[in-house]
Amino acid sequence: MLRWILEELVLFALPFLAFAGVLLLLRRNPLQAGHWEAQWLRLVLAGLFVVVASLLMTGLTAVRHPDGYVPPHMENGRLVPGQFQ
Repeated sequence: MLRWILEELVLFALPFLAFAGVLLLLRRNPLQAGHWEAQWLRLVLAGLFVVVASLLMTGLTAVRHPDGYVPPHMENGRLVPGQFQ
């Protein structure tokens, strides 16, 4: 779960890192707040778009189990754990 959250945070940060790289290429200081004030909304929306797109692609391309999930159940007095068949 932590890995999944960290991956999404990195994807969200990509537009911010790209903008900082552009500022560096233009020989401007990326640590000055004046450069970021006009762009913060666009960067947040771009980060959200990247995260939503990655979640959609993961959902569309994930491995599917054709038989489905069998929940835990009792067989002959023994508990059989849930599993994909």
